[in-house]
Amino acid sequence: MKIGFIGLGNMGAPMATNLAKAGHEVTGFDTADVTIEGVTMASSAAEAASGRDVVITMLPNGKILRAVADEIIPAMAPGTGFVDCSTVDVESARAVAEKAAAAGLLPVDAPVSGGVGGAAGGTLTFMAGGSAEAFAKAEPLFGIMGQKAVHCGDPGAGQAAKICNNMILGATMIVTCEAFALADKLGLDRQKMFDVVSTSSGYSWSMNAYCPAPGIGPQSPADNDYKPGFAADLMLKDLRLSQQAAEAVDADTPLGQAAMRLYAQFVENEDGLGRDFSAMLPRFEKRSREGDK
Repeated sequence: MKIGFIGLGNMGAPMATNLAKAGHEVTGFDTADVTIEGVTMASSAAEAASGRDVVITMLPNGKILRAVADEIIPAMAPGTGFVDCSTVDVESARAVAEKAAAAGLLPVDAPVSGGVGGAAGGTLTFMAGGSAEAFAKAEPLFGIMGQKAVHCGDPGAGQAAKICNNMILGATMIVTCEAFALADKLGLDRQKMFDVVSTSSGYSWSMNAYCPAPGIGPQSPADNDYKPGFAADLMLKDLRLSQQAAEAVDADTPLGQAAMRLYAQFVENEDGLGRDFSAMLPRFEKRSREGDK
């Protein structure tokens, strides 16, 4: 296919590279001056989108997505796939999909799970919202960039699935870190705690696959001084999106709200910016029940 790829940052660049390595003709655009292996760079987003079979976007937020969509939709021919892999608010995803569909395009909102490592390794999971026809056009590309794609429903359903998933992830990582800090103060060996919890009713992805305690369980950012695999500020972004969506539909999400507040405190007022979201563990290690010692 002829593919346009707009947004070649930490996630977009390796995704575009994998498409090029698979033999697709990829034209890219980013506001930063970047060079991507196998990708021909365009001078504008509209140029990158023109004459393509599918255009993929990977952008920071809904406001930027809307602006880019306004620029590229007129440059795209009817029948072109428009696959947005950004994580944005559901309202923006649906508004862009509606505008794209009105122009005869095949829009899919398809945020991803798997982080930078998944993007580089081609092991991402895509959560897709859109028509069956639009999903079918994008699906072969999902198979190159990732290991799984789930068609979640109509436009916006991909974003809904992503923010619900990450609300669970944020809350479970916090309580996993709390539990390790509690275990330390109770004199319980961390490895023994992991051996019990990882095979008992407390098991979770946060514990079993991404353990926040260094030297425990599979390799994780905790073993690399909490350098981000999934940055705490990105978790905060997703939790804010979850609470924005919850407010819009009048959903009661007290734990999601508490997780958002804790990550906001960690990122904006403590040392969480630039660290992995599992760096909550050293945060709790330093704190007493009443807060900082």
